[in-house]
Amino acid sequence: MNTAAALSTTSSSKNDGPAALIFLHGLGDTPRGWKSLETMLPSIVPRLSQLTYVFPVAPTIPISINGGMTMPGWFDVLDWPIGITARDDREGMIASKNRILNEVTQKLLVEHQIPKSRIVVGGFSQGGAIALLSAYHTENNSNNETTTNTDNDANSDDDQYAGCVSLSGWLTLEEDYHSKTSTSNMKLPPLFWGHGQYDDKVLFEQHSHGIQVLQDKLDIDITYDFYPVGHSSDPDEIQALAHFLDRLLYGNDSENNNETQNNNVNQTASSS
Repeated sequence: MNTAAALSTTSSSKNDGPAALIFLHGLGDTPRGWKSLETMLPSIVPRLSQLTYVFPVAPTIPISINGGMTMPGWFDVLDWPIGITARDDREGMIASKNRILNEVTQKLLVEHQIPKSRIVVGGFSQGGAIALLSAYHTENNSNNETTTNTDNDANSDDDQYAGCVSLSGWLTLEEDYHSKTSTSNMKLPPLFWGHGQYDDKVLFEQHSHGIQVLQDKLDIDITYDFYPVGHSSDPDEIQALAHFLDRLLYGNDSENNNETQNNNVNQTASSS
C-alpha cells in the first residue's frame, strides 16, 4: 500500500447502540457488486458483523457519455474520463442525495432505530460522489436553494452522518463550498477516501484535488490513501476501510485489537 497521507481519525463519542453502513454502487453496476462487503468487513474486524448493511439500487437513467443509452446511475455523466474539469449534473446529483437522506436514512431510523448520527454513508465511484455530497453538501455551505437538504441537516452534530467513505469517487458541486466559517460550530463527519493511482475512469487527480478542497473549506478529519490499481478496490483498501469503520463506530480498545483478524481479502472490482 502506498501512503499518500493520513490524518488519524478520532473515534466517535457516541460509540454505542446500533449502527449502519449505506454503500452506493457505481455507474452501470448493481448492489450485488458490493454486497460482499457484508462478509468481507467482519472477516477483518469481527464486530463489524453488528452493522446493518444497506446497498441501495440506483435508478435506470439515460447517460450522455453512452449516447443517451440507459443504465443504472445516480446521475448523468457528461464528460469522460472524469477529471477535475468534468461538468456536474446538478439536478441528478441533488435528487440522489435527497433520496438517500429522505428514503434510506429515514427507513433505518423507523425500522431499525438507527439514527443518522450512527450511519456511515459511502460508495464507489458515482456512489462515492453521492456519499460525499450527502455528508458535506448542505444549505450552510451553499448559496443555491436547489442544493439544500430538506430536513435542516447540519444544524447539530446529531443531524450529521457518523462518517463518510469514498472509494474512487470525486467531489461534485465544488462551487458550493465556500469557507469554514459556515460550519465552524459543528463537527462534520470524518472521511475515508481511497483511490487507485492508475484509475483511467475517475482520474487520480480527483483524489488529491477533492481532499484539498475539503481541507481548505471545511473542518473535516480525513483519512486517505492511494493504491496500485485502476478503477477498482484493493485488498489493502478494504482492510483500511474496516479499521476506519471500527474506530469511528465502536472506538479502539484492547479487546478489539485482540480479535481483529488479518485475513486475506479478495479484491473487489466494480464498474465506474
